Amino acid sequence: MEWFESWFNTPYYHALYSCRNVDEASVFLHKLIPHLEIPKNSKILDIGCGKGRHSKIINQMGFDVVGFDLSVESIKEAKKLENEHLSFYVHDMRNLLFTNYFDYAFNLFTSFGYFENERGNIKTLKSVHAGLKMNGLLVIDFLNATKVIKNMKPQELKSAANIYFHIHKRIENNRIIKEISFSDQGKDHIYEEKVQLLSLADFQRILNLSGFKIKETFGSYNLDAFTEESDRLIILAEKLA
Repeated sequence: MEWFESWFNTPYYHALYSCRNVDEASVFLHKLIPHLEIPKNSKILDIGCGKGRHSKIINQMGFDVVGFDLSVESIKEAKKLENEHLSFYVHDMRNLLFTNYFDYAFNLFTSFGYFENERGNIKTLKSVHAGLKMNGLLVIDFLNATKVIKNMKPQELKSAANIYFHIHKRIENNRIIKEISFSDQGKDHIYEEKVQLLSLADFQRILNLSGFKIKETFGSYNLDAFTEESDRLIILAEKLA
């Protein structure tokens, strides 16, 4: 079992990240979608959708949305949001789910780069490529590796759901690795998160290998220009033949 298969399915993961800002997600999408000028009849895929917070907002803006995530527990919660134009599935992003079906695909809030090697990244991108219609657009919202490396704090203590989470961070094999340890009900737990530190040049290469061309980049949820000091790396990539 890979680290994300076990960690994302625990209630502790959701407790630790319960403070994720829905308002911030809404502001981002209400800036991005008008910028993209998405037609109202478009079909949109949310890759690694978690509990569906981004999918819900996009759907409320008038679009048909399909979200998928590997976490059974997350999709169980997301399914409570389903309606005629919003649906969720348990699915591994590396595997093909639809063919030539979506107009847009969104991969948001650093839901990429989890795999042990580059093959997983390229397999994911090729699956997304196959699922998009010709000239369909992929949006990737990722961390800015340069800023993460520069500002990384090796230790952190967070309190959530009456649990103290001890977080130790290190960089190893071009990954940022978080070791998350805590105790609950007399039992000790240790989990890891591993995210590849992918630069814009890395994305340029693997997107090209997977049949995409980068059209635009942004460095924040306000759609500011991307620089080495940006908080985020947001990529808009078009599917090519």
